[in-house]
Amino acid sequence: MTISRRKFLTYSALAGLASSLPRLNLDFLVSSAFAETNSALTFLSAENLTGNWDPSSHTCLAQINLEGFVFGYLTRAPMLPNNPEALNMELAKEIKIVNQSTIAFKIRDDVKFHDGKPLTAEDFKATFEYASGPDRPAQWYPGPCEVNILDQHAFEIKTDKFKYPAALFYYLSSFLPVMSADDIKSGEMIKRPNGTGPFKFVAQQGNNTVLEANPAFFMGKLKIPHLNFSFVGDATTRTLALMGGQAHMIERLEAEQVETIEKDQRFKLDKAISVENKYLWFRCSKPPFNDPRVRLAACHAIDRAQVLETLGISGTASKAHISPVKFGYTNVSNYPEYDPEKCQKLLAEAGFPKGKGLPPLEYITSVGFYPKTKEYAELITGMLQEQGFPVTLNVMEVAAWNEQLYDRPGGGPGHMIDCGWCTGSPEPDLVLRTHFHSSSKRICGIVDPEIDAVLDKERNATTPEGRKKILQEETLPTIAAKAPSLSLFTSVFIHAMVKDLEGLYLYPNGMVDLTKAQVAV
Repeated sequence: MTISRRKFLTYSALAGLASSLPRLNLDFLVSSAFAETNSALTFLSAENLTGNWDPSSHTCLAQINLEGFVFGYLTRAPMLPNNPEALNMELAKEIKIVNQSTIAFKIRDDVKFHDGKPLTAEDFKATFEYASGPDRPAQWYPGPCEVNILDQHAFEIKTDKFKYPAALFYYLSSFLPVMSADDIKSGEMIKRPNGTGPFKFVAQQGNNTVLEANPAFFMGKLKIPHLNFSFVGDATTRTLALMGGQAHMIERLEAEQVETIEKDQRFKLDKAISVENKYLWFRCSKPPFNDPRVRLAACHAIDRAQVLETLGISGTASKAHISPVKFGYTNVSNYPEYDPEKCQKLLAEAGFPKGKGLPPLEYITSVGFYPKTKEYAELITGMLQEQGFPVTLNVMEVAAWNEQLYDRPGGGPGHMIDCGWCTGSPEPDLVLRTHFHSSSKRICGIVDPEIDAVLDKERNATTPEGRKKILQEETLPTIAAKAPSLSLFTSVFIHAMVKDLEGLYLYPNGMVDLTKAQVAV
């Protein structure tokens, strides 16, 4: 039997897993007493927090998930594959799109912040006008906005001065946490999170965030009185902690850990198609990936089916730069597929026949946060080298990788970097505009007038139907043709938990709803 180099790389990556597991010391984790009683629930997160509690200051997924416990939102988006566009009311009682530049909200009148202050329209005005500013690092908003207060529990968002449709806030309502107007004015939101959500912040103890149930929560008393949200950056360590009674729930499992947990009747698993796509981001603001032909050549060098084979149950195929649970998803007909002949043709057209003349290229990835990143990155590195790309893989622990992630003057570190993007809303521009419009270009640094034009066109569509048509027929195909990144797959989120943890809901972005949860005794 003849085995190609590409197949050999796949088999080698899979075979090396068992021998690569680290020797582990669990002493640093919280006391197992937390997991043995119903007094506290311990959740082990795969990513570290930032240290700045302002929700508009970061794009850290772990911190977004933590904010889901502490802050309140106008709506929540279950983002089920059969109905990804549905919204459930939370702080909002009514939403009305008034006209092209106005969307109105009525909010509940029985909600208080954790410091005891009642929630009013003034808090939404302060939050939206502050967090939509162009200087905010997160850049989740479609642009600046003005908020008019109609009464104590009603307001409208106005966008006429900023030339984009207010209807964009319809889906964003499930992703923008509300802060206290007083905290924004004083700057206190940086030092301590103060929301309206089911849990209150108590303390930060190293990598462990201590929360307690909000006694004034408008949805009623919680059955879980305390929550420990702890960063543990190694998937095997998280698994051993769960199995050793030191945690109730863990995230981001890999295939081998799933197999182990499935055999143990003390635990159960939750698997769901997520809102997260995993991307190979090209540094488009510097050579050689400032040339779209070189980017497309790299895309055609990568067999995504082999990547998925290495990844296993933690991913599913997709053919677009957004997840199937995002508004406007479609299988994009011109999405770049594995094709070595096209790869070589594009390299030659770009002046690099068979890769000759390309500079040494650095490919950065993380280990411990996302499943199998090292293994499939080694596979991708081999595929690129096979086509003449002089690539060196640089594997980093999560915190160091986070420091390398974003674009900066002169281009971001390295030439390619692996990263997912996960947002708790069906809104596609939380991915597309954030990364591919020249006004943001967070990771890849792309500046392309044609991409800007199709992003502006879909954003400014006057109806949801018209917007979806533009997304599917113009925006997504244009991004696929320009290839500022390659979406490798859509993540399947896998959580493991003790079998007696009941009543929770897991959102496709990793947030966890514990408002009805309990650990059965």
